[in-house]
Amino acid sequence: MATDDSNDASSHANGWPPVDSSLVVCFGEMLIDFVPTVGGVSLAEAPAFEKAPGGAPANVAVGISRLGGSTAFVGKVGDDEFGHMLAHILKQNNVDNSGVRFDHKARTALAFVTNRADGEREFLFFRHPSADMLLHESELDVELISKAKIFHYGSISLIDEPCKSAHLAAMKIAKNSGSILSYDPNLRLPLWPSAEAAREGIMSIWDQADIIKISEEEITFLTGGEDPNDDNVVLDKLFHPNLKLLIVTEGSEGCRYYTKEFKGSVAGVKVKPVDTTGAGDAFVGGILYGLASDLNLYKDEERLREALLFANACGAVTVTKRGAIPSLPTKEAVLSLLTHDAS
Repeated sequence: MATDDSNDASSHANGWPPVDSSLVVCFGEMLIDFVPTVGGVSLAEAPAFEKAPGGAPANVAVGISRLGGSTAFVGKVGDDEFGHMLAHILKQNNVDNSGVRFDHKARTALAFVTNRADGEREFLFFRHPSADMLLHESELDVELISKAKIFHYGSISLIDEPCKSAHLAAMKIAKNSGSILSYDPNLRLPLWPSAEAAREGIMSIWDQADIIKISEEEITFLTGGEDPNDDNVVLDKLFHPNLKLLIVTEGSEGCRYYTKEFKGSVAGVKVKPVDTTGAGDAFVGGILYGLASDLNLYKDEERLREALLFANACGAVTVTKRGAIPSLPTKEAVLSLLTHDAS
């Protein structure tokens, strides 16, 4: 099933990664992650926390922009110090923030995140409700969403109204404008009322996506405990007729890819990890950056493999630093790692 990866890195000299980029609009939550100042501890044991901007769709927007792509973010933050800081961070990173709204009554969401010594991640969210949950359909920047060639979103914005209706409306606007719909479910069980609600919510928009990125744990969760490494499980349970590309991320091992025509795997790029926060978002940023430069990328297996190797390297660079947005790589950093990895 897997094709040989050994020659992939050399092809970066042949015009990869590309330069021109269509607009990617990312929709959903932006928040503040509080990350322990030391690694390998539980939240209760952490002596102190550093604040880092986060929220998966916002991370992806910054990730693409930092690589040289064109992005915008649509979502809501609190009309508070943290909310204005986040909007400013988007702007600093060349992300169009004209679709950001400020809520005068609710606060910007906070999340405390740690990688425990056993390798598991622990989350504690402050959203009662937070501003991102209160985005109304009437607050959507329709013109901005209509310009997107790729519209990217997660599932957290489906948990509560009014944000859920705003999310569905935004998807519809994007689809009607000819956008490619990109979905990273980004399962965060503690935020959902129950596991059943999470499964149902995530799957409720599954069939509308053109591109889906999913982790091994999410496959197990969504299929009710089936083997995430079994191609048949992935193809029978999760690949749907409208899907152009399904990517399964395997952490440091790399990723697998499935299209209607072909499937395979691309090895990861080895680094010494410090903090895995944001690695998946950096990967998504990497692959969407490639896709924005060539909207038919998923039809050409060789080019798709180059783009996935590049995306794997984006994730690898990110885990060498703490926090999500602060550690997202530039194109130079990614290419430097790939050149080093190939030698």
